[in-house]
Amino acid sequence: MKQQLEQYISRSIQQLIEQGELVQEFSANIQITPSKEASQGDFASNVALVNAKAAAMPPRDLAEKIVAGLAGIEGIERIEIAGPGFINFFLSAGFGQSLVSQILEQQDRFGLADVGANKRIQIEFVSANPTGPLHVGHGRGAAYGATLANLLKAVGYDVHCEYYVNDAGRQMDILATSVWLRYLDLAGEEIAFPSNAYQGDYVWDIAATLHREHDDAYLRSAHEVFLGVHADHPEGDKEKHIDDLIENAKSLLGDKKYLDVFDLALDTLIDVIRKDLQLFGVEFDEWFSERKLTEQNVVEKALQTLQDKGYIYESHGAWWFRSSDFGDEKDRVVKRDNGLNTYFASDIAYHMNKFDRGFDEVINIWGSDHHGYIPRVKASLNAMDYPHDKLEIVLVQFANLYEQGEKVAMSTRSGEFVTLATLRKDVGRDAARFFYVMRKADQHMDFDLDLARKQSSDNPVYYVQYAHARVCSVEKQCAELNIEISLDAVDLTLLNNDHEQALLKQLGLYAERLLSSAQRREPHILINYLRELAHMFHSWYNAHKFIVDDEDLRNARIALAFAVRQVLKNGLLLIGVSAPEQM
Repeated sequence: MKQQLEQYISRSIQQLIEQGELVQEFSANIQITPSKEASQGDFASNVALVNAKAAAMPPRDLAEKIVAGLAGIEGIERIEIAGPGFINFFLSAGFGQSLVSQILEQQDRFGLADVGANKRIQIEFVSANPTGPLHVGHGRGAAYGATLANLLKAVGYDVHCEYYVNDAGRQMDILATSVWLRYLDLAGEEIAFPSNAYQGDYVWDIAATLHREHDDAYLRSAHEVFLGVHADHPEGDKEKHIDDLIENAKSLLGDKKYLDVFDLALDTLIDVIRKDLQLFGVEFDEWFSERKLTEQNVVEKALQTLQDKGYIYESHGAWWFRSSDFGDEKDRVVKRDNGLNTYFASDIAYHMNKFDRGFDEVINIWGSDHHGYIPRVKASLNAMDYPHDKLEIVLVQFANLYEQGEKVAMSTRSGEFVTLATLRKDVGRDAARFFYVMRKADQHMDFDLDLARKQSSDNPVYYVQYAHARVCSVEKQCAELNIEISLDAVDLTLLNNDHEQALLKQLGLYAERLLSSAQRREPHILINYLRELAHMFHSWYNAHKFIVDDEDLRNARIALAFAVRQVLKNGLLLIGVSAPEQM
């Protein structure tokens, strides 16, 4: 209804322009909001107030002219002008009748829209380095990205979900070397494990697989491994220490065997990550390899493009991109003085590749610690004449995990972290998915384990799911009492108490809340809607009997309850949460 009212007001204003009442250049800011008081109608607009100056007339006069062109809106009983120029809309009784019928007829299609016009959007999210299992900090980005993808699909976009696999670079070399050193341990060598290596049990597991399948084929003496290596922390430099060990690993094993260890670690962890995400209800259309960019010369092509356009210069043996020409705080290195490309060079190539694949819009969902990368990535696209304004970057704050009021520490390198799989098994997928998107993505989040475990109305996801289950229980009770539910020609004008009128009004807001969630990239808008709808339903359920002797009233109430159930189910599934029939 909100969208319809916006369209009618826009049409009325256009007529005023055509009639010369308003200047041709007049452009209206139209806002429709649900009314807070019944005396102010069901919806209100301040369009006359905010546009009066541009219209060069008093707000109330403008409101009167707009309202004059609003005759015959289906579902609207009357329109009133209040105060200095507010326009209030009162829904007709027939609106509820048609709305419930529409919900029950369309079922899971109710609320869907086609505003996306099938435009292709790529959403890249999670993209955690495959150097360990996903932890609960990654879970928020996973839940947010998957939910946003669902919302955009629901309003008509063609969405492509992608995980960017950082399968090249120093962190992966550290992982491969960590696995090899644990393998040497298992093979009987006494190894002083580096402080800067990956410490988790999963490293032992991968090393055990390597040893089990290849015995001593990768065995080298500890003396050879640590020959010429800088001292480790605290006596020495832990970074130089691990880098020296990486070089020795490559030299002692040779290209093929080193790559075998590298790929075993990579493939094992990618499989773990993929499985964890699938069990969390998150699927990707593509797992895009960073190495693929190098193997297909995409990185060199990107750097050459920048060089040809005059945006690359050399200084102290390194190549620099003039990102400061496009608003970045300083220029950025794309090729080090040792000839190796930087991570940023790969990022440039990857984003060039995204637009070369023909996406109309690109959305990156990054952790908040990546905010400094936004100007440089956009600068690179701008420099190469790609539509940098079509790249949208959403920053997601990592979630802090709390149990019994105490913060749980997480660190991938040390191995002391709570995995996403552990969280899912502990509180359940539904609670985890719901809690992760309950707040704006850019707000800090404290994930309360104790609350997520509760099977009571204190737990917000339980509270919403319980509303769905309660409707199912009503249907079951009718079956047990041999009461036939007839939804043909239901007289919804019988639903005249305050609870029922509030529910009808809330149901009418679903499509608008869904669209708003998608367009504003804010799934919590839909979450808040579902929580309010559940609250209204529980209040109604507690105040009124559904299975009454009056057949017409009984059918009307059950029809409304079924409509509520359908909308709850539609919304829950969009955020990756189940709609149980009993709890």
